[in-house]
Amino acid sequence: MAQTLSVLEMVLPVVIMILIGYFCRVSGILSKDGLGGIKSVISNITLPVVLFKAFYATSYSLDSLLMFSIIFISCSLALGCGFLLNRFVSDSKLMPYLLSGFEVGMLGYALYGLLAGSDQLSYMATVDLGQVLFVYTVYLTLLKNATGQKPTLGAMLREMCKNPAFRGVVLGIIVGITGLGNIITASPIGPIFSQTIEMITLPTSGMILIIVGYELSMRKDLIGPVLKTIVFRTVVMGALLCIASLIVFQLVPFDKQLFMAMILLFSLPAPFIIPLYADVESEGIYISTTLSMGTLVTILIFVGLSVYAVA
Repeated sequence: MAQTLSVLEMVLPVVIMILIGYFCRVSGILSKDGLGGIKSVISNITLPVVLFKAFYATSYSLDSLLMFSIIFISCSLALGCGFLLNRFVSDSKLMPYLLSGFEVGMLGYALYGLLAGSDQLSYMATVDLGQVLFVYTVYLTLLKNATGQKPTLGAMLREMCKNPAFRGVVLGIIVGITGLGNIITASPIGPIFSQTIEMITLPTSGMILIIVGYELSMRKDLIGPVLKTIVFRTVVMGALLCIASLIVFQLVPFDKQLFMAMILLFSLPAPFIIPLYADVESEGIYISTTLSMGTLVTILIFVGLSVYAVA
């Protein structure tokens, strides 16, 4: 009974917040403009602070470098599999990008915070670092080239530096590596610093899940290619998770929190930015529907992960 209640404690808030988001859409309580405002607050303020908090609290060592390398390579292999499998799914030139990358920022941290507590987000940051660099370099460069854009190195760097989430990651890493975070935390202003960070980040998970529920969409005529895409991604990510876990825990002691972060990472849908690069409406709908279904798969895996967390 106690185990069941512990699982419900993690799962039920997620389901309820997603349902609230869906209800906000169908009832008209929240308009698209209103949703855009919420997204803007998250993207420009609360999410960068969440990322800063996670990365400055992370311990940086050779183990971190190992994890970074494995996740970066995993993302690259997944993208390669996407190009190989594209002809079996659809004519969309963006389909390969649905098989790689992870929506950690807008979903992963929210779910892991509910799973393990906001004070454990450094584990998610450890597995996130490799995919962050992959997405902002290899992934976005190839994605833009696929849609006819030819970004220069300078343009890519400027875009990265302008991105609030990326700045949060970089600042967090700098503060973490230099030990400045520990100095601040141990100083007289430490409690003020911690409480301010906590106050800013606290609403993020709930707001993100409302957005997820609001944007859930399904098109019956796209079920075929969408299901194929989801099955291929699940198989590819499952295989990569097994290989990555075997390598990591052969080289470092097993850590349940780290293992849960890895499982959650590989269960996440592709980055939510992909529809922005769709050329035509039909392609955009296929991508959005795939991301919606991928999010539902993530929630189902999250339920199983919650059972494992309390076992």
